Amino acid sequence: MFEQKRLSSEDREFFSTVKTASLSNPFSDQRIELDQIISRTGSHQIEETVTAVQQRIGIVESNKQIDIKSLPEEDKNLIDAAHLFIFFYLFRKQFDQFIEDQLTTEDKSFIVPFAGEGISVPFAGEGISFLQKRGFKTESIQKAFEESYQLRRAFFFIHRNLIGKSSAMKKLRHDLWNNIFTHDIDLYRRYLWNKMEDFSTLILGETGTGKGAAAAAIGRSGFIPFDLKKQKFAQNFTKSFISINLSQFPETLIESELFGHKKGSFTGATENHKGVFERCSPLGSILLDEIGEVSLPIQIKLLQVLQERIFYPVGSHKAEKFNGRVIAATNRSLNELRKLKIFRDDFYYRLCSDIILIPSLQQRIQEDPGELDELLDLIVERTVGQKSQELTSMVRAVIEKRLGMDYPWPGNVRELEQCVRRVLLKKEYCGDQLPDSMDSNACITQGIERGDISAQNLLSGYCKILYTRYGTFEEVSRRTKLDRRTVTKYIKEWPENTE
Repeated sequence: MFEQKRLSSEDREFFSTVKTASLSNPFSDQRIELDQIISRTGSHQIEETVTAVQQRIGIVESNKQIDIKSLPEEDKNLIDAAHLFIFFYLFRKQFDQFIEDQLTTEDKSFIVPFAGEGISVPFAGEGISFLQKRGFKTESIQKAFEESYQLRRAFFFIHRNLIGKSSAMKKLRHDLWNNIFTHDIDLYRRYLWNKMEDFSTLILGETGTGKGAAAAAIGRSGFIPFDLKKQKFAQNFTKSFISINLSQFPETLIESELFGHKKGSFTGATENHKGVFERCSPLGSILLDEIGEVSLPIQIKLLQVLQERIFYPVGSHKAEKFNGRVIAATNRSLNELRKLKIFRDDFYYRLCSDIILIPSLQQRIQEDPGELDELLDLIVERTVGQKSQELTSMVRAVIEKRLGMDYPWPGNVRELEQCVRRVLLKKEYCGDQLPDSMDSNACITQGIERGDISAQNLLSGYCKILYTRYGTFEEVSRRTKLDRRTVTKYIKEWPENTE
C-alpha cells in the first residue's frame, strides 16, 4: 500500500521551516518571518502557527501512501521536530503556571534543596503520554522536558521583566536569549548545555536600568535535570540563582561573604559560615553586583575561582569546588577603572565571555515614546496589584506637566518606580533635582572662605574628591583611614550637602 518513501518536496520544505523556527531566537525578526511563513496568514500569532503545524502533520500521517516509521532518517527527524514544536507550545501554559507556583511559594516549604526529592511536575504524565504516542523513547522524552522547561523559563523572565518596543530593548532581549542558549540552540543542545559555567558575563549599565532583572533572567534559566521515573525536576529554579551586592560589605567581610569562613578564623567567627560560592547549586549562577567596587586583593581571589574553579573559605586550607556560572554587573566604566589600574585586566578578561549593555530609560523613550506608557502600566499594576488606566493616566499627566518628555530620568526605571509612588501619594513629582555640577574642590574652598562649611561636609567633600580621582571606595578608605561603610556614606551624602 505504501508507495511514497520520502516526504514530498513541499512537505520537506514546510517541516524544515518549522524546525528552523524551533531553533531560532524568539526575540528575533527571523522568528517573526518564519511564523508568518508557517501560518500563511501574514500573522505571527503562535496559536495560528501551532495550528498550521498540527494540520500539516495530520495530513501527512493520514496519507496512506506514506509509512511514517519507514521514512529516511532526515525526514523522520523533521517530523519529530514538528511534534516537539507542538509539545512545547501545547504545554507552555502549564510550564508557565509551574514557574509561577515556584515564584509564589519561593519562601515557603515548596522549596527543597538541590539534593532533595525534587519538584514534582503536575502535568508530567500528560506530557509523557503525548510524546510516547508519537514514538518518542525514554531519553528523548527526558530531554524534551528539560529543554522545554529551560526554554520556557528563559522566555518567561525575559519577556515579562524586560518589556519595551524600543530598538535598544529588542536588542537586549535578543542578546539575553543568546547568552543563555548561544546564537545556535542546536549547537548549545549538542555541545554546551552542561558547559555554560565557563561563560562568565558582564552586565553594564547606569544605576536603576534593570541590571538585576537581566542577570536574574540568565541565572534562573539554566539547565535543570529531569527525573522521568519520578516525574520531577531536580531543584526549584529559585534556588539556582544567588545575588550579592559587593558594595554593601566592608572590606573585612567581603571575603567571608563570598567564600565563607570557619569557626574561630577571626574575631566574631563563632560558627562556620557558607559564602555564596558554597551555597550556589551545581549548574547554578551567582550575580556579583557592583563588581567595580571590589579591591585588588579580592579580584585576585575571584580570578582564582574563575580560572581554577576552586576557592578557600577564610581559615581553611581545604579547596572547595565551584561548578556554577558567574555574572558580574556594574554601573562604573570598567575601561576607566582599568586605565587607573584599579581593575585588573586579567580579571576583566575572565569575566567578559559576553558583555551585555542595559540601555538608559532616556534612550528607550527617545527611541520609542510609547515605552513610557508601557512601563507606567506595568509599574502601576505591580504597585496596586491590578491594571488601572485611571492611575496610569494620572501619573502620565503629572509627568507631562512637571517634567516634560525630555526629562533625562537620571535614576532610570528605578526613579520611574518612585515617581509612580510619589504621584500616588501626593499627585506630585518634580524630578530628581541634581545638584549643580560645581567642582567639589571649589565647593569646599568657598565653604572654607565663608567659614560656614561643617566638619561633616568638609569630610564628605574630601571623600568625594578622592572617589572621583581614584574610582573606588576601597582606595578612598585606605587614604582617609576611614571604614569603607563610612566612606560610602560620606560620598553618597555629598550631593545632598551641596544643594
